[in-house]
Amino acid sequence: MVDAFCATWKLVDSQNFDEYMKALGVGFATRQVGNVTKPTIIISQEGDKVVVKTQSTFKNTEISFKLGEEFDENTPDDRNCKSTVSQDGDKLVHVQKWDGKETTFIREIKDGKMVMTVTFGDVQAVRTYEKA
Repeated sequence: MVDAFCATWKLVDSQNFDEYMKALGVGFATRQVGNVTKPTIIISQEGDKVVVKTQSTFKNTEISFKLGEEFDENTPDDRNCKSTVSQDGDKLVHVQKWDGKETTFIREIKDGKMVMTVTFGDVQAVRTYEKA
């Protein structure tokens, strides 16, 4: 199932992302960068682990995890999270928890694009990626 996501993806559309970053408490300067940055996400599978590399002019990050197992994640905006990525049907659900807070990323493939819906509290943003 992860196979469908294994590709190089580039951001083509972003809706409400500034509001989402604001809700997370991301500072103005970082949000300015976050709003103009068009990251490339490379998803691959290595054995029983999934590797997600995010590359941008702002910061490069890499996480590696087994589906359903908690791991430590340091986000581009410097939050240290306990994260879990699990599979829910044809969706990948990524939950980050820190300081008693929680945010969720749901990635799914729609019409050959990867659509990522991010939710924090009652704020939701949608980022759409196309295969590079």
